[in-house]
Amino acid sequence: MNPRRKKRLTIVISILVGLSIVAGMVLYALSQNIDLFFKPSEIYQGKDDTGIKPINGQRLRIGGLVVPGSVKRDPSSLDVTFELVDMRMPIIFNDTDPVIKVHYDGILPDLFREGQGIVANGMLVNGNFIEASEVLAKHDENYIPKELADDMGEKHVKPSYTKEQIENQQY
Repeated sequence: MNPRRKKRLTIVISILVGLSIVAGMVLYALSQNIDLFFKPSEIYQGKDDTGIKPINGQRLRIGGLVVPGSVKRDPSSLDVTFELVDMRMPIIFNDTDPVIKVHYDGILPDLFREGQGIVANGMLVNGNFIEASEVLAKHDENYIPKELADDMGEKHVKPSYTKEQIENQQY
């Protein structure tokens, strides 16, 4: 083989080996941070596959269902405190479920309500309390736009509310 070609081949192979080592190191470093969010039970017991538990002061995402009757709003500000439990089907709330309290100071999404799935970004405080900086409400996975429902022949009924429901609505 020509010495010039041999030198080029050596350089190309060393660059490819270097790039694969860097890619492997990046993937290894990110392997613990790839999870989309923690469930309330994982805050207490750790991740199912790795057993890693979040520590106080750690920024994280938590996802779960808002416990009915747990939403407490401050009438003089935007402060809201609510509880989250794991999402599972069928939706049943037990007193023995691991519960995480979330505090949020801001405007909640329109889809936020009790029994609704949410994802909160924030910081873990005292092991079971999240100081949220952002709350995202998850929509129903069975949602169908009106146009598609009409095309499929399904009825799309606009929700109607009684006067009493509108007057008792809490903001």
